[in-house]
Amino acid sequence: MTARLPGEHRDPLAPVDLLGARPTPGPIAVLPFPHEVFEAAVVAGGGIVEPLSDATRGLVWLNVDGPALASVLAEYPGIQWVQLPLAGVERLSEVFAAQEDADLPVWTSAKGSFAEPVAEHALALVLAVLRGIPEKARGTTWSDPKIGISLYGRRVVIVGAGGIAVELLRLLAPWEVDVTIVRRGSDPLPGATRTLPVARLAEVLPEADVVILAAAATAETTNLIGARELALMKPEAALVNIARGRLIDQEALLAALESGHLCGAGLDVTSPEPLPDGHPLWTAPRIVITSHSADTPEMTEPLLAERIRANVAALVGGTGFVGRIDPVAGY
Repeated sequence: MTARLPGEHRDPLAPVDLLGARPTPGPIAVLPFPHEVFEAAVVAGGGIVEPLSDATRGLVWLNVDGPALASVLAEYPGIQWVQLPLAGVERLSEVFAAQEDADLPVWTSAKGSFAEPVAEHALALVLAVLRGIPEKARGTTWSDPKIGISLYGRRVVIVGAGGIAVELLRLLAPWEVDVTIVRRGSDPLPGATRTLPVARLAEVLPEADVVILAAAATAETTNLIGARELALMKPEAALVNIARGRLIDQEALLAALESGHLCGAGLDVTSPEPLPDGHPLWTAPRIVITSHSADTPEMTEPLLAERIRANVAALVGGTGFVGRIDPVAGY
């Protein structure tokens, strides 16, 4: 593997075997607005960029305007592959619902492609919370006594088993932590001490020193961490969310922090977003909020371009797609 350039991230996911119907190669449209970098990625993958027509077979869709996307698919039923720009695609659930019984189009997203920058940010939040940075950063006078918890040898629970979790396992290794992965199924994730289904989350929360949420936003994960789950956690445990805001019952989290429970929380995501000015979470004790900035446009543009290139190559060459979405599951 070649050496990285400063600040360079890589897409850790490998192509997956294509199950079901095979998309037919053909012209690809980049919508709902032109984008030079992503159009170049289509060409680099062996594709041809053309305006929408009855001949269009691939669509690179660059926002989450569901009604507009649904309209395009209805008007051009020949589209057989759609690339989406984000890792989390829950805002397009109605589009998926309308398509879930169809063999085509094949859907792919950016899931996994942003794993490195997001996992890096998650680790930064973990260290900040454990070391008491939220309160220390707000300080205006020298404070005693010294506070802080070391990450070395701690028990970490990661909810989710996608690219972010895989990258976190690599980043956490120097701290010699014990990592439990909680996922939809129970297939072991290499590098984790153990892997458990989400139905057993309550079993592992009482022993966790750190809980990191990195799961997709679905009906099943809404308020996954609520008052009951927070009460199960150690008073000195840290909670970090870099997935979606709705995975946490924010009112319950606010109550826990105000009561002195948890050493702190690190949130890159909230519900709603943007979090309104004056919302009580902004001034809650022992919390740091980073305004959904785990990955920046400068980080994600080259990663999405590489994902587009790889999937255009899959469309043209008949190989496996990367970041494939199950329309029924919604991720």
